[in-house]
Amino acid sequence: MTQTPDRPTRRLDRAPRVVVTRRLLPEVEARFSELFDAQLNTGDQPFSREALAEAMRNCDVLVPTVTDRIDRELIEGAGSDLGLIASFGAGTDHIDLAAAAARKIIVTNTPSVFTDDTADLTMAGIIGVPRRIREGVHLIRSGQWTGWTPTSLLGRKLGGKVLGIVGMGRIGQAVAHRARAFGLEIAYHNRKRLPEAVERMFAARYVESLDELVAQADILTLHCPANDDSRGMIDARRIGLMKEGACIINTARGDLIEQEAMIAALESGQLAGAGLDVYPEEPTVDPRLIAHPNVMTLPHIGSATREGREESGLKVIANIRMWADGHRPPDQVLTALER
Repeated sequence: MTQTPDRPTRRLDRAPRVVVTRRLLPEVEARFSELFDAQLNTGDQPFSREALAEAMRNCDVLVPTVTDRIDRELIEGAGSDLGLIASFGAGTDHIDLAAAAARKIIVTNTPSVFTDDTADLTMAGIIGVPRRIREGVHLIRSGQWTGWTPTSLLGRKLGGKVLGIVGMGRIGQAVAHRARAFGLEIAYHNRKRLPEAVERMFAARYVESLDELVAQADILTLHCPANDDSRGMIDARRIGLMKEGACIINTARGDLIEQEAMIAALESGQLAGAGLDVYPEEPTVDPRLIAHPNVMTLPHIGSATREGREESGLKVIANIRMWADGHRPPDQVLTALER
């Protein structure tokens, strides 16, 4: 992919001033300090909006994470030296890419690093919710288990059930690869249908309508970014189309689901359970989700492996070094108009 003419790079004749908004692994932070004029967040408290604005007025490179909302107002108020937003993580929906492009600020991310880690955690939900793992753990820890019986904690087997995957990108495909080993039937909905050879590889069938996929799925798992088209896509109407006793797994973004509609379906029993790693207003988690016996509530740990976090930090460093040397960073994110 060639550098777009209106997004020039520039070579710095000094160490770039880099602000990192969250605490990273010690070995990654040590490398930041060695290579750059780096301001690290040793306290690991999220930046306030005022702190973000101040950082963006006075740095060459901002290294934010998904907890930082870099909107148009912040970008327009950035200093003239800010030339790179090197985001730690694959998602970029927390950054206004169009506003960055207008200011000729390059945005990078760290794609592919967390694909397997997130897919592994997704499988924990795909297995754990139908098998009522959370209820079983609670039964033991509360001291209420009275022993094995033929009818206690009966879940649903996975073999032969339909796994509906919304978003068949890197993570969706990694989930499909794992799910085949459990005998799940793979159906998917995507903006664009995958090539036939890829479908054969995953034994996956394409469902053109999201409504149809939702209605067919015994387990629905979400793997798409949050944007104007996808926010609230799993709403009350679509949840109403789901099979009685179906499950929802979400390790993507919390606002893909209308939370009130999902909670109502869980409380009525229409949905058997949910496996959630993300929420609309993190770190706040609705207490009704926490109280539900078959909702696995996890603290946004889909990418939380030491190996992945180290690799992501090193990718950020590589992007900064390439940019500071006057080259296009390898993980530059382009807007829809630039692609």
